[in-house]
Amino acid sequence: MSIVIPCYNEEESLIPLVHAIREGVRLLKLEYEIIIVDDFSADKSWEILRGLGAEDPRIRGRRLEKNCGQSAALWAGIQAASGQFIATMDADLQNDPNDLPRFLEALKDYDCVCGSRKESRARGDGWIRRSTSIIANGLRNWFTRESVSDSACCYRVFRRECVNSLKFFKGMHRFFPTLIKLEGYRITEIPVSHNARHSGKSHYGVWNRLFGTAYDLFAIRWMQKRMFQYRVEERINFPTDNG
Repeated sequence: MSIVIPCYNEEESLIPLVHAIREGVRLLKLEYEIIIVDDFSADKSWEILRGLGAEDPRIRGRRLEKNCGQSAALWAGIQAASGQFIATMDADLQNDPNDLPRFLEALKDYDCVCGSRKESRARGDGWIRRSTSIIANGLRNWFTRESVSDSACCYRVFRRECVNSLKFFKGMHRFFPTLIKLEGYRITEIPVSHNARHSGKSHYGVWNRLFGTAYDLFAIRWMQKRMFQYRVEERINFPTDNG
């Protein structure tokens, strides 16, 4: 399993994050790697990653040459992943690695399992954060005709073939469930824990939660209208494949 984590200015979170992941996967008895992509942090995140990688070869790091945003860092990590299953999570310890066994259990019947913070955030977040999240998710679902309760949650586990044909674009991390569904794969959601941020401050505010995805919504709606799946029924002198 490959655990992919985008990182930007998370120097205080990285060491406890790695410890928490190790504890979370210990009982799974799986081979794993942790891929952390530093989105050109201005703090000591990359220096800390170098130290972690020197101590444990399962920790792999990539540093982007300039700040490119969460989608780019996430995609760079996914492209480097070697596991049959890929998990994605945030670096701020708000995602709980102890939820990983439940993701893998749900993956027995689905191709992609998405975390939903709807229940846990209702108990812990302030009304402004809850309201903007509800409005943003409602707008995305209305426009794309989806029913994803927490499309901005990056805590997901999926089979690596789910992303083989996806094309990268800025902001794509918010639409992963829809993009994977467009490829013909089965999607489900499970409730996940939502911890308080370990340190630092959120990189997202009201503006980018509500309005930052406006252009992307039109692109996703276009893809839903124009993309379709086909299957070859019979072959002559061709090996068996999936096309």
